[in-house]
Amino acid sequence: MAEITRKELIVALMGAGESPRLAGIDLSALDMTRLDLEKANLRGCKAQGATMKECILRSANLTGIDLTVAQLPYADLNAAIMTVANLTGANLQGARLTGANLTNAILNGANMQNASLQGATITGIRFDDKTIWPDGKIGTEADPLSYTKTPESSNVR
Repeated sequence: MAEITRKELIVALMGAGESPRLAGIDLSALDMTRLDLEKANLRGCKAQGATMKECILRSANLTGIDLTVAQLPYADLNAAIMTVANLTGANLQGARLTGANLTNAILNGANMQNASLQGATITGIRFDDKTIWPDGKIGTEADPLSYTKTPESSNVR
């Protein structure tokens, strides 16, 4: 259960300035739909089952966050630091993960259908036969690196 309510989080964000510091807070099952958490420090947070639909998390530090079965459809995670993040069973449909750092992230059973991974770093990611990739391929049917290519890098020969 979350340590704070949605209302308490919004009040905290209002006075937090440009880079809100929320590291280590338990945000489990909290509804954070459409909140602006750009550049927030959410390092080590517990956010299992959180609803973060259309949440703005550009350039946020999500190192080691636990987003097990979290709902992040259409979230903006552009340039987010998500190293060692646990995204097991997370819904990332349509999410923007362009330029995100997913080094050593766990994507077992994650749904990334229609998500954008262009320019993302995916070194050491873990996924299983239930992981759904942006084009709908499942598990090892896909080449995860192919989703990180930018249009410019696709034309290089």
